[in-house]
Amino acid sequence: MSDIRLAFSHPLERAVATADDRPRDRISLRDHIVEVEIGAFQAERGTTQRIRFDVVVEVRPASQPLDDDVDRILSYDRVTEAIATELAAERVNLLETLAERIAERILLEPMAMRAFVRIEKLDRGPGALGVEIVRSRRDLPRDLHLVRDEDRPHPVIVYLSNAAIASDRLPHWLDGLEAAGRPAILCVGAPDLPAPVARAPLAQRRIDLLALEQNAWVLAGRDARCVVVESRTELDWAMKHGQISVWAPSKIVLDAVESPEAQPRDAVALAAWLGRQMQAAELVVVGETPPEGAGIAVRALQPAAETL
Repeated sequence: MSDIRLAFSHPLERAVATADDRPRDRISLRDHIVEVEIGAFQAERGTTQRIRFDVVVEVRPASQPLDDDVDRILSYDRVTEAIATELAAERVNLLETLAERIAERILLEPMAMRAFVRIEKLDRGPGALGVEIVRSRRDLPRDLHLVRDEDRPHPVIVYLSNAAIASDRLPHWLDGLEAAGRPAILCVGAPDLPAPVARAPLAQRRIDLLALEQNAWVLAGRDARCVVVESRTELDWAMKHGQISVWAPSKIVLDAVESPEAQPRDAVALAAWLGRQMQAAELVVVGETPPEGAGIAVRALQPAAETL
């Protein structure tokens, strides 16, 4: 009965019940409610719902007097910032994924030792539906690296028209990108084939995004250095390791907290949107008309260009 009671108690009670003999200070966040779009079901897309967060963090006792100095503690703001940062990063399907990411971000704080994260959906039924996880510092993946915005590389986004994809100069352009040593993300439009037409706008959007991804694989088939990637995590890893990426847009576009105004059929404008999201150094458009008001530096080239 005690185990059952603890399973439904506030995370603070679980923290106390599962503590070892070492002294631990704890900070807690209760009933933090945010309205957000989340969920794996189609009915949960395009609408928001209330999510409640309860978080308890066990912290290492301070090694020196606090002297009433906020810089010597783990501030509550770091907990709410971890929640806000992960909610703003991308749309997620699972509460489990969100809880894991929040716990990992909290545990990167030097003083944090264990994190109890409970997340509940308040609008999906007559009661609260949720998950609760417990993670400790030793649970962090050894290769975990949460990149701060100021530490991210600034890639070059290269949009290739279908003529550019088919060009014999493609290997030379890739040679130049590798030699320049800058992270590169390649974007494409739809193939020169009739696309299916759907009556529903959301269905058509999916179809058009899939058309871009088909063409991404056509480009990948032209040169083994072109690797198709779909998530922000994959793009960050590729830039860090010098890999040339070809963007498959569906996941990032559909999971964006603020959806792009550009539609998939305006693939050049969509590439500019990606450039803004990735804080790109520039957008190079090969074989198409550059978009107006791209928000980043833009350079236009013809498919006959010697180098990018």
